[in-house]
Amino acid sequence: MQITSGMVKELREKTGAGLMDCKAALTASGGDMEAAIDHLRTKGLAAAAKKSSRIASEGVVCAHVEGKSGALVEVNCETDFVARTDDFVTLAKEIAALVNAKAPRDVDEALLLPASGGGHLGEKLTEAVAKIGEKISFRRFARLETPAGTSGMVVPYIHAGGKIGVLVAVSGADRSNAALAALAKDLAMQVAAANPSYIGRNDVPAPVIEHEKTIYREQAKASGKPDKILDKIADGKLEKYFGDFCLVEQAFIKDPDRKVSQLLADAGKAAGTPIMVCAFARFQVGEGMEKRSDDLAAEVAKQLGQG
Repeated sequence: MQITSGMVKELREKTGAGLMDCKAALTASGGDMEAAIDHLRTKGLAAAAKKSSRIASEGVVCAHVEGKSGALVEVNCETDFVARTDDFVTLAKEIAALVNAKAPRDVDEALLLPASGGGHLGEKLTEAVAKIGEKISFRRFARLETPAGTSGMVVPYIHAGGKIGVLVAVSGADRSNAALAALAKDLAMQVAAANPSYIGRNDVPAPVIEHEKTIYREQAKASGKPDKILDKIADGKLEKYFGDFCLVEQAFIKDPDRKVSQLLADAGKAAGTPIMVCAFARFQVGEGMEKRSDDLAAEVAKQLGQG
């Protein structure tokens, strides 16, 4: 039977075992998923298999920056207690350094990268499950670089003990200029606090803009505004949208009377070269994931309609 990548991925999600281990187990079992799980358990991966169905929505965000590139990773576990242990944080930092150095295309490729101490990263995660005693998953990463042949830097900012992490890539400046390095750090803090979705208004996809304008027109129409001014009202509200969701359009957190774009323009004028944000990434631990419920009594009461 042909072993497909989808089968390998499914087995990895069920067991937490490495990709190569999953492929070998499926091959040995002739593609039988349950038999493959048993095969992995007999190879010493039972701890990972038993914990595969648990919710891992705690964890940390770590960053690693070297040269003109940086990586931001989210590594998850089940409890905040484990997320704060030295072993878990060290593992997350190693993953960030490996991703930055090797620049994999996605998490699946990253799990095949050689890890310290031998074996690949997927195997190291499986070993960590057995050692730490909780489900552990490498959820996602972002890797940023500044444009080749230009002056630039990638700056990290980690907030709340690793619950929020940010990378910002800035061109036109490097760390030799202390003022510009401080500006880049301020931009990273801005992203952490204000959570923009885009760098500037030109980066907002046209369908998103049209969707927002349609909503604004309908809101104005429903409130009784005449048709001839609906577009004007929608355009005005769109400016507010840009101010909320575009980094350079936002009010600067340290000086709300100035926009980030003005901050960049002033810095560029002082430095004698344009200063621009090339890219940014922001992760918050567990965002978009199901959260575990530690209050079992309340959860049961709710399901029985007694809450």
